Amino acid sequence: MRYARQEDLLMLAVKMQGSADGMCLADIEREFGVSRRTAERMRDAVSRAYPQIEEIPGDGGRKYWRFPPGALGRMVEPTLDELTAGHRAAAITRREGDITTAETLERLLTKVQAMFRADRRRMIAADLEAQLMADGVAFRPGPRENIAPGILSALREAILAGVMVSSDHRSRRTGKLSRNTRLGPIAMLFGQGRQYLLAWSEYQDDLRLFALAGFEKVALEADSYARPEDFDLQDWLSESFGIWREEPQDVEWRFHPDVAEEAAGYVFHPKQRIERLGDGSLVVRFRAGGQQEMEWYLARWGDRVEVKFFNGGER
Repeated sequence: MRYARQEDLLMLAVKMQGSADGMCLADIEREFGVSRRTAERMRDAVSRAYPQIEEIPGDGGRKYWRFPPGALGRMVEPTLDELTAGHRAAAITRREGDITTAETLERLLTKVQAMFRADRRRMIAADLEAQLMADGVAFRPGPRENIAPGILSALREAILAGVMVSSDHRSRRTGKLSRNTRLGPIAMLFGQGRQYLLAWSEYQDDLRLFALAGFEKVALEADSYARPEDFDLQDWLSESFGIWREEPQDVEWRFHPDVAEEAAGYVFHPKQRIERLGDGSLVVRFRAGGQQEMEWYLARWGDRVEVKFFNGGER
């Protein structure tokens, strides 16, 4: 029996060319969520269609398959949907204030499109403009903070190099300027209007959030900094609703029946649990800090949502 899903076969061929070591049967099983026998049929179908495939011996008798660079020719050119997704990502990144990453993405997309034939380049340009206009991402209004690209570049370099920085930072709350503050940068958090740096503070000997717009100077130092081995960024973020850090509480939101369907379309927290009640209302439960930010967000629902904080009293 031949494996006939042409789209998967083309994607497998592309992945084989894009991998330096090639792909083994176990890789095909994992990437496409198929059985061993189906992975074998997919490999055989690709081998029949593209005889330039190479078989490479690996450790323990395992075999890998790959294509030499350029073997698939124009078959690996990006589709309109893939290019649109790239431009959409660049537009969203720019809107959220990460200008350096946005410009890098835009340069990459320009290089990709420069490899097209002239006729396809013209056609793609027109289709892209129409698709992005329909999407509205690049033009969607919304406030964001103005952060100097040099600050972002220096912090990104420090994170990648794993080194400390010395910085001048102005507190958003008090307006006080702290000079020569030594930090161990871990991650930059973008989105929702305000942008932050998560870093270890030498002065406070703890992880802290620093508003990116508050940095007036950043200089890399020679001292290395390694995040704690047991630190998981996603787990750390899940303890908060939004950005604010405070003691996590058990939270329960009950949305009235007339807004339950609308609320069901949102993921309010990565670890939320939802329950439908007999009267049609929707209950969302999770554990997090950030009570003030929750209240700001829930203002849009007015009196159509009831909120309980079990570790801090009912509200």
